[in-house]
Amino acid sequence: MSAASLPPKRSITVLGSTGSVGTQTIDLLSADPARFAVRALVAGRNAALLAEQATALGAEHAVVADPAAYPALRQALAGTGITVAAGPEAVVEAAAMDADWTMAAITGAAGLAATLAAIRRGRAVALANKEALVCAGEVMLSAVREAGATLLPVDSEHNAIFQSLADQNHAALEKIVLTASGGPFRTASLEEMARATPDVALRHPIWSMGAKISIDSATMMNKGLEVIEAARLFGLPDAKIGVLVHPQSVIHGLVYYQDGSVLAQLGSPDMRIPISHTLAWPARMATPSPRLDLAAVGRLEFDEPDLVRFPALRLAREALRAGGGAPAILSAANEVAVDAFLQRRIGFLDIASTVEEVMAALGTPPADTLDQVIALDAESRRAADRLATARAA
Repeated sequence: MSAASLPPKRSITVLGSTGSVGTQTIDLLSADPARFAVRALVAGRNAALLAEQATALGAEHAVVADPAAYPALRQALAGTGITVAAGPEAVVEAAAMDADWTMAAITGAAGLAATLAAIRRGRAVALANKEALVCAGEVMLSAVREAGATLLPVDSEHNAIFQSLADQNHAALEKIVLTASGGPFRTASLEEMARATPDVALRHPIWSMGAKISIDSATMMNKGLEVIEAARLFGLPDAKIGVLVHPQSVIHGLVYYQDGSVLAQLGSPDMRIPISHTLAWPARMATPSPRLDLAAVGRLEFDEPDLVRFPALRLAREALRAGGGAPAILSAANEVAVDAFLQRRIGFLDIASTVEEVMAALGTPPADTLDQVIALDAESRRAADRLATARAA
């Protein structure tokens, strides 16, 4: 990267620094510390790793969401000059600190308030928290418009579409297509999926991810959530967002134009590539990611998703079309169902059926404010937990 590619000491905040996306962001920051001034690092409860990151990067501020982890963090950072804090309010305060670029990677509804605070600051927000747009889409997008913030998608598929739309010729767009690896059950029968254990479902064939997103990939709920997020990010209806199963995970997204042209973004399945794209945007930066060798890949395969074996994708599209609070219900119920499966309380196929029952029970209430979204999230979680408990009985 040339000296002129990025402003000197671009100020950085990382929300969710100890998670999968967060640690990969830290890797990129650590590779060129002279370019970045880290204002704040925020984690859930891993005080040891957070302290290590904050010390290595010379962060100004370190926050744990779990107050119980505060004593360990304070002790680990004693004498460093790094200020420390804990609790949900401290997380939001850190997100609101002035920074040129913020990574929003706190998963689930827990990241909503912090992501909103970062957006309201009016700078660049790298969005790795699907729930921000899935559950609170209009709340977040309204804040983006009011603050003049820039949303930079981190998900490999959305980042691929973002790159392929770089010419800004949106009026000529015909449709976009998100690709999916198909997960560990791409060719499995329903009977095999019904017997699947968490250990098997967590074995993603391509990507290295956290437990929750790995299960979402196995059910294809992850792709369903991405369809909803794409609709919000790019202002497209459900009919203009396609999904293709692409087991090689080389092409991450495609844009179809009305003249018959198709633009695609290709790359190795390494999250550091889309993270670096947002970190350096509108420039680019070098990464240690493996370079794509198409000759070694040899062939690229594509299939339509099977909605019978993977009903989660159908449920997500139904939630998108229903609007209101339906996507928030979908997301919250899914989080609880995935956790119940990981705890071996319910079977793999019960994840989607639990979500469908909660959606049917709660309908499409409004989700026009963050308070409404949070309340609906809590109600959906309670309903999903009752169903999971009944199934486990």
